[in-house]
Amino acid sequence: MAHISIAEKIRKKIKSQEGKYWRKSDFEDYSAVAVTRTLSRLAEVGELERVSKGIYYRPRTTKFGRSRPSASEIKELPITQVLHPAGITAANLLGFTTQNSIHGEFATSANSVPIEIIGKPARLHTRRPTTWDSLTSIDAALLDFLRSHGRFSELSPEETKKRLLAHIKEGDRFERLLAVAHAEPPRVRAMLGAIGQELRKSQKVLKVLRDSLNPLSTYDFGILSNLKYAKEWQAK
Repeated sequence: MAHISIAEKIRKKIKSQEGKYWRKSDFEDYSAVAVTRTLSRLAEVGELERVSKGIYYRPRTTKFGRSRPSASEIKELPITQVLHPAGITAANLLGFTTQNSIHGEFATSANSVPIEIIGKPARLHTRRPTTWDSLTSIDAALLDFLRSHGRFSELSPEETKKRLLAHIKEGDRFERLLAVAHAEPPRVRAMLGAIGQELRKSQKVLKVLRDSLNPLSTYDFGILSNLKYAKEWQAK
C-alpha cells in the first residue's frame, strides 16, 4: 500500500468538506510545521482562501460560482485573543452613558486581532496586560473606565461616583481588581485605593496599593476627583 504523506492527508480531509473554515488546530495529530506549510500551499494554488492569519476557507461550488466567506460566520469563529469592552462601549455597558460606538470599541492583551473578526471600523486597544485575559467583561470595563479618568460618563460627578462604587463593592469585585492592580498604570492603582478607602476596606488591604505608588507623584482622577479620599491618594 502506497504511503500517504501528511500533506496529502490534510488535503484529502479539507477537500471532503466544502464551505468550511480551517485552522491549524483542526490538525493536532500532525506536525504544526507540516500543517502550516500545507495550508499555505493550498491557499497558493487556490484550493483554500486565506481569510486572515491562521484562518482559511474551503469554497464550495454553487450555480453562481465559488462561495465566499461570510462576514457574520467569520465573526463567530473562535479566536485565541480575548476581547473586552473599552472606551465608550465599556462606559455604556456599565451604565455611565446611553451612547455607544456603532462598530464597537474593544481592548485586548494581544498585539492585534484579525480585522475580519472585529470588523474594520471597530476601534481596538491592544497590548493591555495579560491579566485582562482572565477578567470578566464588567471587571475589564471598570479598569478601562478608570484608565480613561471616567471621561465617557454622561452622569454628574456625584452620580458617576455613586454608580462606580456600587459596581466595585459588588461581591468580591474589589478584591479581584486588587489582584490584578499591579499590572495597571499608577493612576488606576491610586483611584482603586481611594475607592477602597471609601468602601471601608482594611488598611492592610489598601497598603498593597499605597506601597506601589511613588509618594512624590500626583495623578489625574478626572471626573473621579470627587472621591472622598482622592487627595489622600495623590489626586491632582
